[in-house]
Amino acid sequence: MSDSSVEQISIQKAADGKITEAPDKIAVEEPLEIQLTYSTDTGLMHKNIAVTMRTPGHDADLAAGFLFTEGIIVASTDIDAIKRVAADDNRISVVLKENIVPVLANASRNFYSTSSCGICGKASIEAIRTVSQFNDLPDTIQIPATVFYGLQNKLKTQQKAFEDTGGIHASALFNLDGHFILLREDVGRHNALDKIIGSSLLNNQLPASHCILLLSGRASFELLQKSVMAGIKIVAAVGAPSSLAVKMARENGITLIGFLKDNRFNIYAGEHRITA
Repeated sequence: MSDSSVEQISIQKAADGKITEAPDKIAVEEPLEIQLTYSTDTGLMHKNIAVTMRTPGHDADLAAGFLFTEGIIVASTDIDAIKRVAADDNRISVVLKENIVPVLANASRNFYSTSSCGICGKASIEAIRTVSQFNDLPDTIQIPATVFYGLQNKLKTQQKAFEDTGGIHASALFNLDGHFILLREDVGRHNALDKIIGSSLLNNQLPASHCILLLSGRASFELLQKSVMAGIKIVAAVGAPSSLAVKMARENGITLIGFLKDNRFNIYAGEHRITA
């Protein structure tokens, strides 16, 4: 994470009947306006796609991941450049290559999504579901249950911003042997995952079908949908899954694990990939 992800402030602490002043670190939350620039028959079009409340850092990953998981772009080769708008740290533009037409039909938003909900701005229920180009990829993945037992501790060792603030989400990728690959943190759980997927997209590492995705909190529908878009086959969450997340996992052949602890977890879908 960048230094701007954490802010130190002065607060008042109450304990044992006394109130004292003390320093504290909090997670930074700021808006990011994501713009899209693409060619049309009449010239260049500049379109505001969304404003998302996020923790600053890895904004290019976030913008690319957002556009990809929304189904607006389909590959890293669609992108010509990602740049700041007018030297504004809270505005970023993704410039598409000439003759690349973004798919905007199902991406209509009310222009704003909060850090707690990545689909709150969706204009219709139909727009919530997107179609993955990796849906039909076969696999023969088999992972011993013991591989998952140590993942939570490995996540904690990588989560610097959470250690500082206690108020930030993380998404992390591990290989099938449980070795750490990549982590992103954000006040929005959907942003953390978009940053992971965006980084993988820009580095030509999608589909992430031979990775384990670990979520620091609960597993929601939107996080499972983003996983489907990235071709992720295994999702493990420290917290609980929602009913719609379980349904999404089962419909798309994803192994979904919840309540991951040091030596136990629940399997909600795709149990055939986990061996005793």
